[in-house]
Amino acid sequence: MSTKRTLILDKEQIRQKSIRIAYQILEDNFEETSIVLAGIADRGYVFAKRLQQILAEIAPEKKFELLKISIAKTKRSLDATADEPLEIAKDKVIILIDDVLNSGRTLAYGLGLFLDIPLKKMRTAVLIDRSHHQFPLFSDYYGLKLSTILKEHVDVVLEESDGTEDAAWLS
Repeated sequence: MSTKRTLILDKEQIRQKSIRIAYQILEDNFEETSIVLAGIADRGYVFAKRLQQILAEIAPEKKFELLKISIAKTKRSLDATADEPLEIAKDKVIILIDDVLNSGRTLAYGLGLFLDIPLKKMRTAVLIDRSHHQFPLFSDYYGLKLSTILKEHVDVVLEESDGTEDAAWLS
């Protein structure tokens, strides 16, 4: 693997893209009074918390509930849990959130948690969409769509989880 790293998003760009995604979520769900943000641990959950804060600032009349989805990403079968009962999502709009969409496996596993819950609608939001989809899942809201080769790696650094300034790197 190459040791060369290229900055693809800095702190300010991540902030701007997060705000844009929040507005897109509101525009797509303007009639909803309550939206559930389901963030995939770890960085997807951090990103979901940020989106929740932005959404609460720009639409204080709406309720934005937060779920933390923990997934065993290395397993070949669904092994996922949520920090709250999934029934809070019943008959509501769910936004499934992660930092990077690569193959779609992680989002597919996240979706699997909600298969037995009647939902109004489910959408996906990611900071970076790499377009290497192996599953029929795509990002409804994304900050950056990036064409990369399979050997390249996208690393998102978020201050809350990594202890260093926000950035996204391609290596």
